[in-house]
Amino acid sequence: MSDSFDLVVIGGGPGGYAAALYAASAGMQVALIEKDALGGTCLNRGCIPAKAFLETAAVKRHVDHSADFGIESGDASVQFAVTQQRKQKIVAGLVGGIAAMCKGRKVEVFNGVGSLGPDRTVSVAMNDGGSATITGTNVILASGSVPRTIPGFDVGGPIMTSDEVLDLDHVPARVAVIGGGAIGCEFASTFADLGAEVTILEGLPKILPGLDADVTKVVERSFKKKKITTKTGVQVTGHAPDGAGGTSVQFGEGESVDVDACIVSVGRRPFADQLGLDGTGVVVDERGFVRVDEFCRTGEPGVYAVGDLIDTPQLAHVGYAEAILVVKHALGEGPMPIMYDRVPWAIYCHPEVAWAGPGEDAAKDAGIDVVVGKHPFKFNSRAQIVGDTDGLVKVIAKRNPDGTPGQVLGVHMVGPWVTEQLSGGYLAVNWEATVDEVAEFIQPHPSMTELFGETMMSLTGRSING
Repeated sequence: MSDSFDLVVIGGGPGGYAAALYAASAGMQVALIEKDALGGTCLNRGCIPAKAFLETAAVKRHVDHSADFGIESGDASVQFAVTQQRKQKIVAGLVGGIAAMCKGRKVEVFNGVGSLGPDRTVSVAMNDGGSATITGTNVILASGSVPRTIPGFDVGGPIMTSDEVLDLDHVPARVAVIGGGAIGCEFASTFADLGAEVTILEGLPKILPGLDADVTKVVERSFKKKKITTKTGVQVTGHAPDGAGGTSVQFGEGESVDVDACIVSVGRRPFADQLGLDGTGVVVDERGFVRVDEFCRTGEPGVYAVGDLIDTPQLAHVGYAEAILVVKHALGEGPMPIMYDRVPWAIYCHPEVAWAGPGEDAAKDAGIDVVVGKHPFKFNSRAQIVGDTDGLVKVIAKRNPDGTPGQVLGVHMVGPWVTEQLSGGYLAVNWEATVDEVAEFIQPHPSMTELFGETMMSLTGRSING
């Protein structure tokens, strides 16, 4: 077992394992340290398990509406223990796949906690009780994040974070979701579709804060159809267990809601707690983030940080991008910094949400004169065929001096399968394409992506279906 590497990575989540595998494919000798299962939060307690639950919810919706398609299926019952088994099988397969790729690329995996000291020396407290000391020409800190909690809501019994809720083997009859952001809305959508009575409690004036207003309105309308109760502009003040496994969540001015499960979904905090860092130039700010420059370099030479540990969008694919950026930088390949204002975003509630670039209000607040085009899914033939027509595509373009739309600044989508449709909009935004250029491209028919093409075409002043 070697004790010196070209690259040592602390943390085996998306940013960490991506860095290790990418660096190994570039010929670097790599060590990867992970205290738990490879794949990190995303694979074991986040993106993948949550989307597995969402897919079960989608199947339930399809069965509930099968009569509309001429299929008589009867009443559908949810066997959530089977859902849990299916989720675990998917996760285990993917975790095993990462391990196999590490082995195939000769990445040396250390199962334990890694802490960084001076001169890029990493001490590893192994899970089996042993220890190791290794050094790296380069070190990447990728220890990720953990769920935030709120006072008075200690985890246990009916009180859960996004970690514990993914271990449920049944659908609670009544669910409160504290926090109406992306994660909260995904859980609310899941359990409402599976038959639970769901209440969202959000402190800000609207759910999904920061989204384009037209997109948020579609989600709000759809949630109302699912009978999700949404309370915005309210503060949660506490809860009182009922002695029977449930609790009464108190909020606002003396209001409360009785539930069987309460999901605290108020974001995640960076987890630098076990990184050591004594005697290094790595700086952790007052919010717990490791400070880095545009190339993810810390204050310690040769030491980088990526993923949820730094103050960039907490998205797995951003972690991948940062991993690639760092490896290229370490190899002296002169990469371009990531343009965080143009990364793709996706929320997997029903209806789905996806976007790249600023929304209409954000662009205007930045002082940009814009032209906006938008089209609803209700006239799209493929959306009608699959029976899912709530949603729209919205394009924000910079206004040319002659008043016509020019560069595409933002593409925002809400509706069926939009997380799979964003790539065209993402490319348009990041290639700084113009409306006229994108409108020339042909979209397949019948398809959901026609709506993106039609929205672009309408901005040229001409259209077919618009």
